[in-house]
Amino acid sequence: MKVKLSYGKRGLVIELPEDKAHFEVIRPKHVPAVSNPKTALREAILNPIGTQPLPQLVNRDDTVAIVFSDITRPTPNHLILPEILSILDFVSDEQIILCNALGTHRPNTIEELSTMLGDELVNRYRIVQNNCFDPETQVYLGKSSKGHDQWINREFMNASVKILTGFIEPHFFAGFSGGGKAVMPGMAGQMTVLGNHDAGMIGDPNATYGVTHGNPIWEEAREIALMTNPTFLLNVTLNSDKQITGVFAGDLESAHDAGIEFVRDTAMIEVDDLFDIVITTNSGYPLDMNLYQCGKGMSAAEQIIKPDGKIIIAAECSEGIPEHGLYATLLSEASTPQELFDNIMNLPHARQDQWAAQIQARIQLKSDVFLYSDGLTDEQITNALLTPCRDIEHLITDLIKEFGAETRIGILPEGPQTIPYHRKLKG
Repeated sequence: MKVKLSYGKRGLVIELPEDKAHFEVIRPKHVPAVSNPKTALREAILNPIGTQPLPQLVNRDDTVAIVFSDITRPTPNHLILPEILSILDFVSDEQIILCNALGTHRPNTIEELSTMLGDELVNRYRIVQNNCFDPETQVYLGKSSKGHDQWINREFMNASVKILTGFIEPHFFAGFSGGGKAVMPGMAGQMTVLGNHDAGMIGDPNATYGVTHGNPIWEEAREIALMTNPTFLLNVTLNSDKQITGVFAGDLESAHDAGIEFVRDTAMIEVDDLFDIVITTNSGYPLDMNLYQCGKGMSAAEQIIKPDGKIIIAAECSEGIPEHGLYATLLSEASTPQELFDNIMNLPHARQDQWAAQIQARIQLKSDVFLYSDGLTDEQITNALLTPCRDIEHLITDLIKEFGAETRIGILPEGPQTIPYHRKLKG
């Protein structure tokens, strides 16, 4: 049996011994792309959910901030932003800023911005890249209901019109992406992100795929976004080919909720039983650009793995282990997943990237994790407390011998684009 995994830009085809074990390929329901993306975007903007059409919410003398996703997300910014700007052509260029929602990620290069937005937009409009580490670029909004200080990008807050864009997919601790995540973590300060992502919030059992209300991370992200008084939301949904399948525009809460239900219906897939082995990915480029992002694919597999099962994740990691933040440092300070987990839970104060390390450690305390990656050496993978894999087919053959003839193997070719769940656990 041949299966193509989402891996880097080109994918990875693996051949599995179908006669040696029970294999189950788990994909989200395929949703065809909209026939004309530009038309779909325009119609959604002019016929929004829960609010007036965008042109009626903007005056000629307004200053407009449009938030867009960074290079690590497959959001089709090159389609979304031109359509918004075309509809707002009565606002002068000087009154518009494009805000790159970096969260705690590194700044994007001019070349990356051109790839994401197109040369015309990069040359025509001022672009503000959020710097979460510089308090001078932030304003204080007070405390959230969770007790965390809220610091948000000053230039974004100074705009009289705030437009949030992004795409909606299952998220491994925020429930679903899109919506308020454009603001938190996208345009937030480091202290705000650390509060939302602290060990207690990440450790909450509701901080997981597909959970919104009752999920403290999702709830606070929306609360913070609403504190900024956003004018308009434009989110899209994508299929495995990164094509637009739906457009959800309008009021932040109403439009995001509609998009979430659309994704929930297509991405949540029930399985009859848990698996001894799960092969997963991080959805390919750009989501598998670095190891930091790969907890998402591991966490998708975690939903359906047996205790002491084996997870194999294929992620290209073309940028290796990111140098920004403390993810690599946290890994290097521990020699085992248990030590990593204990270190994080015993921290006196939240540290940058601890959430990614905490989730990785949690998964590894239940299952061994093997990583197939062309972008990392065996030494780098081992130092990240994972087990290197250079041949998935060979590893599967060995693991089948270990588990026996009744081995159950689940395959998530598109990784966290799917929310697999076990009927008995959810019942």
